[in-house]
Amino acid sequence: MLSDRSRPIVEATLPVVADNIKEIAERFYRHMFTAHPELLDGIFNRGNQVSGAQQQALAGSVAAFASNLINRPGRLPDRLLSRIGHKHASLGIRPDQYQIVHDHLMWAIADVLGDAVTPEVAAAWDEVYWLMAYALINQERGLYSARGVTPETVWRQWEVEQKITETPEVVTFVVKRIDDRLVKTSLPGQYVTVQMPMPDGVRQPRQYSLTRADDGEHRQFTVKWVHGDGKPDGEVSTLLHNAVNVGDVLTMSLPFGDVVLYDAGCPVVFASAGIGITPMAGMLSHLVTAGSHLQIMLLHADADEDSFALRHQIVADIAALPDASLYVWYEHGAETRLPVAGVFAGLMDVSQVTLPDNAAYYLCGPLPFMSAVRSALIERGVPARDIQYEVFGPDLWQADVE
Repeated sequence: MLSDRSRPIVEATLPVVADNIKEIAERFYRHMFTAHPELLDGIFNRGNQVSGAQQQALAGSVAAFASNLINRPGRLPDRLLSRIGHKHASLGIRPDQYQIVHDHLMWAIADVLGDAVTPEVAAAWDEVYWLMAYALINQERGLYSARGVTPETVWRQWEVEQKITETPEVVTFVVKRIDDRLVKTSLPGQYVTVQMPMPDGVRQPRQYSLTRADDGEHRQFTVKWVHGDGKPDGEVSTLLHNAVNVGDVLTMSLPFGDVVLYDAGCPVVFASAGIGITPMAGMLSHLVTAGSHLQIMLLHADADEDSFALRHQIVADIAALPDASLYVWYEHGAETRLPVAGVFAGLMDVSQVTLPDNAAYYLCGPLPFMSAVRSALIERGVPARDIQYEVFGPDLWQADVE
């Protein structure tokens, strides 16, 4: 909770900070990486730095947190903090690194806003920063403790046992553990961070959803090759697709992620598009392993059937569940060879299916897809609290910020 001294100052300056937060974020990262280039080795995704996605996510998170302090005093934005905390834990972020961020972020605020940053304004925003930082530090400490690790021991080595081509652009890796450290199983819907050494010697981290329930010895994750659309190829996905083979060893984090399947005893509806199928596949696999009898619906949209990654695993898991159904939407035509409950041409339209009452919804796919589906569900009376979503990369949407 903000102090009485800082509250009116933050409230008065929040509009000007929010108006300039994107430039503040850009200068912050540039200044910090100049002073600490080692942070680009194994922690920050430099692809997101180039695209500006990381800067946008930071700007949105800080502005949302500050707004929450003003508009909802005494209550933190738990979902926002949880999403960030899990991502940080998957990267092994340490408490001492928050001081580095603080120093360079406060420098950037003063550099952009100039004389408007009086000592009183600086002190008020310093308070905002540390309220957010300590909330994240405490959350991350709990995540590490629950896994029985420290930031330094989040990482371990796994050997590639299988490399499965799902589509021309999607590959699944099955890895097995090669040490005797205790393996705690993942929760349905979680991801791991893969830390890849690049040709220039810098390690780059990327998060990938686990696409099958763990068995204590193996983990499975699925990777889409990022390329095309006039953009540079994704350096990590390209390396995984083209250079990593059976027998190679990968450095991976423990599983993290706050968008997980909860056992609420109600029907479950998954809605995905493209590579957004990956966390849904992981959740379905867990449901099969648990012998679930819940009503399950999977709604999936893709360009066509050949682009539908993990479709054979999905179909087998749907068949193994006693009350599960699969509906698909294909942009290139309503043709399928799969045993589905319904197939439609075009983009996903949830009005074309009968949705169960009082269901829990999980969304994953491109932001426009999730925004459209979420809006359609809310229009149909689904409470926002019953809709969870997973974003690949920095969360530029923040639709679930309270």
